[in-house]
Amino acid sequence: MKNIVIVGATSAIAMACARQWVKQGARFFLVARNADRLQQVADDLTARGAQAVLCHQMDIDQLGDHAAMMQRCVTELGAVDIVLVAPGTLPDQGGCQHDVDVAVREFNTNAVSVIALLTRVANLIEAQRGGTIAVISSVAGDRGRQSNYLYGSAKAALSAFCEGLRARLFKVGAHVVTIKPGFVATPMTAGLPLPGPLVATPDRVAGDIVRAVEKGRDVVYTPWFWSGIMLIIRSIPGRVFKRLSL
Repeated sequence: MKNIVIVGATSAIAMACARQWVKQGARFFLVARNADRLQQVADDLTARGAQAVLCHQMDIDQLGDHAAMMQRCVTELGAVDIVLVAPGTLPDQGGCQHDVDVAVREFNTNAVSVIALLTRVANLIEAQRGGTIAVISSVAGDRGRQSNYLYGSAKAALSAFCEGLRARLFKVGAHVVTIKPGFVATPMTAGLPLPGPLVATPDRVAGDIVRAVEKGRDVVYTPWFWSGIMLIIRSIPGRVFKRLSL
């Protein structure tokens, strides 16, 4: 039976992952900001046959609350097999450009707060000399595009952090998986003019994440075709790229 911690457990992708892991007889420690929605997720997993579901309400931006959450996690679960780190927001680029406070807040939520939490999680995984950390980043971090470079820069920082963390934890038999989804049909993207053929369901992305964890993948683009799309975007010369409205 696996002990699985999910931070940002009320996100559509995280919930879809949990529903796949519950089939493996997992015990869950769920963390999210909204207590009511968190309990709904817990009730859903319990109804699906979860061995145990524990809930912990926490806003990831409150860095001072991270230590207590980690201590309770260790007390309740003991060893941890998988930690899925899935919190994040999709900021309005225009708002970030015109309001410094908004820009800093969104960068902190998508990068600084997650990195702070990952530092504590990594110390736990390193001490127990085993386990997997799966971190949801984004294809947006592969290149700074005009339309969302605040969000992209935060995800780029997160992806770089995960790469270094993966090298560190490899030495003790632990693993870090960086997950880079493209467009996903979630409440966070509702109403955005997304290209239909490129939009994946949370279930499809969750399947890729669960398989990546099982196989010990380093980086997974999901769906798979985003690897090719981002290869093309990364290869565009800078003198051309700055003229594009991407």
